[in-house]
Amino acid sequence: MIQKVKIISLALLVTSISITGCNDNFVNTQPLDQVAGDAVWSDPALTEAFVTGIYAGLGQGGFYEQQLASLTDEAIFTHPGRGITTITEARSNPADAGWINETIDWNQMYLRIRAANLAIQNLTTPKFANTSGIVDRLMGEAKFMRAYYYHQLVRYYGGVPIVDKVYGLGEADYTKARNTMEECINFITKDCDDAAALLKGKSPAKGRANELAALALKSRMLTYAASDLYDAATAKAKSSTHAAFAQPAILGYVSGSRADRWQKAKAAAKAVLDATSGYQLNLSAPATKDAGTTNYMNIALSRNGGDQDVLFSRSFINQKPEAGGQQGLFNGPNGYHNWAGNTPISLLVDDYEMMDGSKFSWSDPAKATTPYANRDPRLYASILYDGAPWKPRTADVAAKDPVNQIQTGQYEVTSGSGKVSVAGLDTRKSTVEDWNGSYTGYYMRKFIDPNPAIVDQNTYQQIPWPFFRYTEAVFNYAEACIELGEDAEARTWLNKIRFRSGMPALTETGDALRQRYRNERRIEMVFEEQRYHDARRWMIAPTTLGRKANTISITGTLKAGKTVSLYKYDPTSYDYSYRVVDIDPGKENRAWLDKMYFLPISRDEMNRNNKLVQNPGY
Repeated sequence: MIQKVKIISLALLVTSISITGCNDNFVNTQPLDQVAGDAVWSDPALTEAFVTGIYAGLGQGGFYEQQLASLTDEAIFTHPGRGITTITEARSNPADAGWINETIDWNQMYLRIRAANLAIQNLTTPKFANTSGIVDRLMGEAKFMRAYYYHQLVRYYGGVPIVDKVYGLGEADYTKARNTMEECINFITKDCDDAAALLKGKSPAKGRANELAALALKSRMLTYAASDLYDAATAKAKSSTHAAFAQPAILGYVSGSRADRWQKAKAAAKAVLDATSGYQLNLSAPATKDAGTTNYMNIALSRNGGDQDVLFSRSFINQKPEAGGQQGLFNGPNGYHNWAGNTPISLLVDDYEMMDGSKFSWSDPAKATTPYANRDPRLYASILYDGAPWKPRTADVAAKDPVNQIQTGQYEVTSGSGKVSVAGLDTRKSTVEDWNGSYTGYYMRKFIDPNPAIVDQNTYQQIPWPFFRYTEAVFNYAEACIELGEDAEARTWLNKIRFRSGMPALTETGDALRQRYRNERRIEMVFEEQRYHDARRWMIAPTTLGRKANTISITGTLKAGKTVSLYKYDPTSYDYSYRVVDIDPGKENRAWLDKMYFLPISRDEMNRNNKLVQNPGY
């Protein structure tokens, strides 16, 4: 958990105040709300408080009202005017790049990097004893956090200026050119190595950096480094925008062997796999459907053993009202008085396989008639769909839905001697709230606590945000194996994940295995800020992130002779029809431009530092 120190801020910690006057006692008085820099670095408790402050750059993790998922083919954001709903415009203008939250923002990341540099500088020659290894631990945490913030900059912006010292007053030059991608990745992985060594054997408080987190960050960064987008020659071949860029080394490797980079990525991932064990990855056959759903929920909720899979997270407590504890309110159904913020699109739902491992297809009448039956068990832990069971309705709605099912369709009911059509309680024509409803016909279930005692409208939950999972390292290892032609080893590890989820083994080889792997990663890591980066580094964004978002239109028609006065999902009384529809372009007008492989550096930042080179296409 990220602690907050009320009387010490990053600015105050390093500031000494000089006061002049005629009274010596007055001159020597220390301000009660400030701490002199020398005092901070001479006191282990104050030093730890400073290092704790560096974690503030993690913000709410991924649990903001607007989520990165809504810039992908996972979800759309429901509410207008936030700079996120029109995906092309929101990523195209250096003067206003649209939605950029604090965990992505260039200036915020460098603010935290400066704090990490300050801690590293003072801990290099500590002024207090390394009792119980406190100096090593704090140095390890500072190096991990510096690596993390640089990795954020690199994966959004490409190569950035590496600043590894604290600038003071009177410097000859405060501007700095962008380093190459290779230099940035080398710097990040070196910090990860240092952090892992310093934190080895340490057991810091939950939410603080640890050895496994450092190893996991290294694994992620080296997996990216070996990918298409980070290889200049491949990026040029796949994108005319990149081909025209005069300084390709800023965005990718211009020399060296990709096979060598994949070998390094494989070794880094294996280091994570060897250092610990994951959750329910020792099954020799697929779990049952119910067990597969439960296993997945345990990981997403980080409980009942599923927390073994989470290597580094941001925790929340319901006694402290933070936005990260309001996922149910932000994303839940409007029929429960929630806001339906980030809603899954049909493109995502349709990519969940059938339980037998075959693809779902609307062109198959048997599948299209009952589209939510016999699907990958993870679907039921991730998506709220029409007819899905959910929490009890609030008291003012309970009489309208005593069986507690999601209603996102239009249904016939009997009225007198005739029939009328009524809108589902969780639609934008709901009798509960005719606003805040999903445009897509789906709602997010993952990361929302199903405990009926947690009324999402006004109760904070305690689900942590997972920055790094053991399962991600498994995927990284399998991906490296596939790219190195080691298909059998890749299948061994991928099938561990599939068995845990209740899915049958993969048997493919070559590119077919690569495509199954990519879909498996998409489904397992959904809503975890992976898809945005994966689709870009694989350079498949034009055919994935750039696709038009779509919705599901559902109609329930009463069967002959059936009478229903209060609707509930009931295939014995209703014939259901399902139709996939592209969303109104006035709501979501998605198109991919290759310049969006990296974000633009803001115009203000470019004006402040004339050594910076803008990313291609802007």
